[in-house]
Amino acid sequence: MIVAPKSKGFICTTAHPVGCKENVRRQIAYAKSQKKVEGPKKVLVIGASTGYGLASRIAAAYTSGAATLGIMFEKESNGKRTATAGWYNTKAFEEIAKEDGLYAKTVNGDAFSQEVKDQVIQMIKEDFGKVDMVVYSLAAPRRTDRDGTLYNSVLKTVGEEYTNNTWNLGTDEVEPAHITPATEDEIKATIKVMGGEDWADWIKALKDADVIEDHAITLAYSYIGPDITHAIYKDGSIGQAKKHLYNTACEITKQYADSDIKAYISVNKALVTQSSSAIPIVPLYISLLYKVMKDANLHEGCIEQMCRLFTDKLFDGEVKVDAEGMIRLDDWEMKEEIQKKVQETWAVVNTDNLKELADCNGYWDDFFQMFGFRIDGVDYNADVEI
Repeated sequence: MIVAPKSKGFICTTAHPVGCKENVRRQIAYAKSQKKVEGPKKVLVIGASTGYGLASRIAAAYTSGAATLGIMFEKESNGKRTATAGWYNTKAFEEIAKEDGLYAKTVNGDAFSQEVKDQVIQMIKEDFGKVDMVVYSLAAPRRTDRDGTLYNSVLKTVGEEYTNNTWNLGTDEVEPAHITPATEDEIKATIKVMGGEDWADWIKALKDADVIEDHAITLAYSYIGPDITHAIYKDGSIGQAKKHLYNTACEITKQYADSDIKAYISVNKALVTQSSSAIPIVPLYISLLYKVMKDANLHEGCIEQMCRLFTDKLFDGEVKVDAEGMIRLDDWEMKEEIQKKVQETWAVVNTDNLKELADCNGYWDDFFQMFGFRIDGVDYNADVEI
């Protein structure tokens, strides 16, 4: 089959198996080029098939030689439609890791479910004994709770309606985005889906089953960003979930102090992901940020961020945290000179000068590369096995 990109809203409904494998191969090559650290050796990555989760798995495997067990929720090809990008990514990672002598297995299922927790615990007992690091990188739009209740997350403000410019990815225009406030029930549902409850459930399940090492590290990812995005992100419904995530990190560290299990939040850089593409205002900010950071030679993608996390922030002596105990991988993004330039361009950007002031091509390259497209050296006119 000849596979071409087909977009629907903020996702691509097709994925290119050869392109996805090449994308993974290049991330692995980058990780191999970085310094090696005395890091974890048996790592569980919850949400391991795309973005920061996939990059975490690659970084763990190739900067510290870790065996990795991943959890994904992806679809195989039915013969007519391609598999999801995450399925191809994971297949590629497992193949390359095994060629390099590294353990790499993956469970495909709903990480919120008790069934998957039980399956993973059994695999850890059989293959690892215990894990020494747990990465929680789940980015799901909805969650079915144990009692069968379905919770959906929302991308809304808290308190008041908010209006600011956004880049309409469909019309390619800069236009106002009007974001309505979330109800109390919507906020609670967003916290249920994107907060720390399931993270805490995972650590408890692993601890109760005696499959997590003393002195283990567990990690979840967050974002704060500048004032421009605070209404929709930091102070919005998703921000309430991230506050819950932070509080959960503190609670996990306190609860398992006797075992010296430490939980950290890593505040990462704004990047093009399936999640960020759906958030109003954020695509415009990211495209402006990309332009400024690339001009300053400070731009990083997911794999560069995660390798720096492992080699510079986590396993290079003491864990490097800010005053609130968070790891700041957004440190380059939040440099005063970077944010000053972004604010200057934000104040004047419009439809006419968008392509001049923003890195629109870079944004779309990152978007389509998530699905295996726009990758140099891949023949997209070739017939491929899906």
